[in-house]
Amino acid sequence: MKLQSYASGRWYEATAGFARVTSAVDGRLLAEVSSEGLDFGAMMRYAREVGGPKLRELTFHDRAAMLKSLATLLNERKLEFYDLSYDTGATKRDNAFDIDGGIGTLFAYASRAKKELPDDRFVIDGDLETVGKKGTFVARHILTPLHGVAVFVNAYNFPCWGMLEKLAPAFLAGVPCIVKPATATAYVTHAIFKAIVESEILPQGAVQLIAGSTGDLLDHLDSQDVLSFTGSLETSLKLRDHHVVAEKAVRFVAERDSLNAAILGPDAAPGSPEFDLFVREIVREMTTKAGQKCTAIRRAFVPREFYAAAADDLRAKLAAVVVGDPRLEATKMGALAGLSQRDEVRANVATLLTEAHLLFGDPNEVRVEGASAETGAFMSPLLLGCEQPLHAKKVHEVEAFGPVATLMPYDSVAEAIALVRLGGGSLAASVYTHDDEVANRVIFGIASYHGRIIAIDRDDAAESTGHGSPLPSLVHGGPGRAGGCEELGGMRGVFHYMQRTAIQGSPSRLASLMNTWSRGAAEVTKAGHPFRHTYEELALGETIRTGKRTISLEDIEHFARFTGDTFYAHMDEQAAKANPFFPGRVAHGYLLLSFAAGLFVEPSPGPVLANYGLDTLRFFKPVVPGDTIDVRLTVKHKSPRKPEYGEVRWDVEITNQSGETVASYELLTMNATERGTSPASLVGSPN
Repeated sequence: MKLQSYASGRWYEATAGFARVTSAVDGRLLAEVSSEGLDFGAMMRYAREVGGPKLRELTFHDRAAMLKSLATLLNERKLEFYDLSYDTGATKRDNAFDIDGGIGTLFAYASRAKKELPDDRFVIDGDLETVGKKGTFVARHILTPLHGVAVFVNAYNFPCWGMLEKLAPAFLAGVPCIVKPATATAYVTHAIFKAIVESEILPQGAVQLIAGSTGDLLDHLDSQDVLSFTGSLETSLKLRDHHVVAEKAVRFVAERDSLNAAILGPDAAPGSPEFDLFVREIVREMTTKAGQKCTAIRRAFVPREFYAAAADDLRAKLAAVVVGDPRLEATKMGALAGLSQRDEVRANVATLLTEAHLLFGDPNEVRVEGASAETGAFMSPLLLGCEQPLHAKKVHEVEAFGPVATLMPYDSVAEAIALVRLGGGSLAASVYTHDDEVANRVIFGIASYHGRIIAIDRDDAAESTGHGSPLPSLVHGGPGRAGGCEELGGMRGVFHYMQRTAIQGSPSRLASLMNTWSRGAAEVTKAGHPFRHTYEELALGETIRTGKRTISLEDIEHFARFTGDTFYAHMDEQAAKANPFFPGRVAHGYLLLSFAAGLFVEPSPGPVLANYGLDTLRFFKPVVPGDTIDVRLTVKHKSPRKPEYGEVRWDVEITNQSGETVASYELLTMNATERGTSPASLVGSPN
């Protein structure tokens, strides 16, 4: 099979320059890959001129719906991708990590976008900033999609997840994507990508695929583009230092080498739950994907008095690992992605063995079930030991990207922290202790060196996702050696593909621009109570100013008796006066909210279907018996939810007889649309 690229809306097959791709399991030829003759400049133009505009016409919710449809489609076909992926050396468990994990990331981003992003084409970032003294000149930050292309240069170890975890946030942001998978496992990415194209779910130009080398692609990058890379330190430096990337300040995201650590606390003696969890997690991280995970544990640190016991337990569990054909149910660890990857791991292990020694396994010998160690890229799990890690260098600098970990002792918690830091920055670390003080010291001691830290103990082990599992909701990336960048992290990942801009102007100008009313902007007065208007009829800034109500001492005492809230500030004049915040007895804050609702509510059945919450509630000034309050209720923002109803966010301000604000909050209601409004829906069931 000759893998085709998908460029400028069509499939392209090269005629020369092919690289051979073989099975990691048995060495047979699977595919040939080449991008020779591909017009990379045309691909970039097509993404910018066709894909970008089509994506930016859609709202976040539109794009989220497409992601969900895509995830559903791929989920229905995932067993096809499993079958292909076995030839990468991946077991069924590995495929669940890669393929189910990638599809799950699409589902997660689709769901979060519907909840956390507006049904709009931009995002308001942060609160309104008042710049002028009189409030007529204000500012606010917005996020808008970059008018460029997201270029993904991916690694071989996760041909599905690696593509989809990058594509989901970029697509949601409204940026077209060009995917360049690693050649060794490109046939899996190609099959998944082909399913995406054939589904016609995504707009034309939204995604393109390069099967083969990137040619002169980087020469066509511009300042609106993003270049995202996963792989080795050496390659990341070449990409980062490309003259176009530097000259045009192209956003560069790198996720690269990482000497991730696991730290066993001094309280976690052999036989404790934490000790057992530590051993289990190391074995799992060494054998999942044959250790070809950027988050895998490479360095394991234990108190010196537990070193021998940890080595014995790890040896016993590693000896039970069945290496073999990944299609076999008994297989616990498959092959590396190819013979060249195995050669590279062996070379790096040889370097590590200049400072360490083998505790388990042989780099050159392995027993393989159902396959051949000669034609397949199989390797034994390798546990190394380094008993003087403070005096070693290579174990903190060289990553053998395979089923390899080094066990090292420490003599104090401070020393453990220092040893972890020698890794120079990592994607993930895990801490195994039931002692809060130890956990706090270690986590705060190494946090600035890591993108993610997992505290695993007997209390959370049953639900823990484990050391090496990146999640869509959490940042994936790390400082220093790990690349200094971030991916995922919920909506943070989306915002990497957007530009933050400060917009200054009058409150009315910003309200019009951002579809969000703020104080100082023009108010709209319409005939009839706002609660009688359907979702479509409500205007941004539509306001009602209520009548007044005077608060009496009897009101306060009745509210206290009725609710049981007899806090002294409401009931004891002398005690209240002794409080520096109150001049004497004051009204309950929730009494004010109740009276405010009584002032602005329209009680008849109408388009307001439900009041489902308050946000940003603040009490600014106490209200004492004899004070008079009134309320301003204004439509601040509208968000469609379903064809039958939408969310309305109201700005509510309660003021006293002097015009001073005593309380403010945002009221959230669900309001019927024209489609959802009917006599039956307004009056309700006779029952």
